[in-house]
Amino acid sequence: MTQSFLGRPTVAAALTLALHASPSFADSPDSWPVSYRTTEIGEVSIAYREAGPADAPVMLLLHGFPSSSHMFRDLIPEIAGSYRVIAPDYPGFGQSAAPAAEHYDYDFATLAETMNAFVEDLGLSEYMLYMQDYGGPVGMRLAVAHPERVSGLVFQNATVHVDGWSPEVVARFTPFWTDRTAETEAPVRGFLAPETTRWQYAQGSTRSGRLSPDAWVSDQAGLDRPGNDAVQLEYLWNYRDNVASYPAWQAYLAREQPPTLIAWGANDPFFTMEAVTGLQALMPDAETRIFDAGHFALETHAPEIGAAIRDAFDH
Repeated sequence: MTQSFLGRPTVAAALTLALHASPSFADSPDSWPVSYRTTEIGEVSIAYREAGPADAPVMLLLHGFPSSSHMFRDLIPEIAGSYRVIAPDYPGFGQSAAPAAEHYDYDFATLAETMNAFVEDLGLSEYMLYMQDYGGPVGMRLAVAHPERVSGLVFQNATVHVDGWSPEVVARFTPFWTDRTAETEAPVRGFLAPETTRWQYAQGSTRSGRLSPDAWVSDQAGLDRPGNDAVQLEYLWNYRDNVASYPAWQAYLAREQPPTLIAWGANDPFFTMEAVTGLQALMPDAETRIFDAGHFALETHAPEIGAAIRDAFDH
């Protein structure tokens, strides 16, 4: 052993010993730092986070409203040792561009086309899809369009059933979806307010000490950008197209039976436990983990959800 003049190991020697004594160091989360990148998809700049080995199976993390890839900040270190993790921000969210509505159609069909072009731009020929909230309609469109690329699915508070919706939420949206006017739009605009953004994170959460204000502050900063209210209202209005697509998505799941994990916050104010039973009926072999959490279960249960992913798919 190399000795210092005090008869103790030098710093270099001590670090070498420590590394050799910890064979799992290379697989630890710290060995896969997150990179923040952008790529041009058509005329839209898409920002994304990436971590993990370049040759590992790909997991595409698809975020919900009103968040961004920021919602996966705690999950990424949990799974980056097993996956090449890629988490994009949608147009109008996070650090991606938000072109004016006359230059980009803010509907879910167009969004899915953009995300499909994104994965092709990155050369991704196979991937798992992690879907939360808006991630559900985006991911299901990707899966139906290219079933050969899908190696597995994670549903985290994202429904493909009408019965999976909270009746109270449906009551607020139905008039808007049926006849879009300034009057029917007013209740929906409430989803862009700071108090509602915070409520989406806090409602149903049982671990208040783990709720980071960074989550809703980051989301609200995006919502408050000039002109972003028009972007978000377009997405919210076009969500009705997703409901109309539920039968096709159900048929895909029943036919293809992809390996699936249902990781669910049981106290979600938007999507009910009927959404879980509906998925289980379509895919009897799906693994299900229910957490005492709300809509944004990752805020309080990222380690547990990360462990569920590893248990479900790493064998």
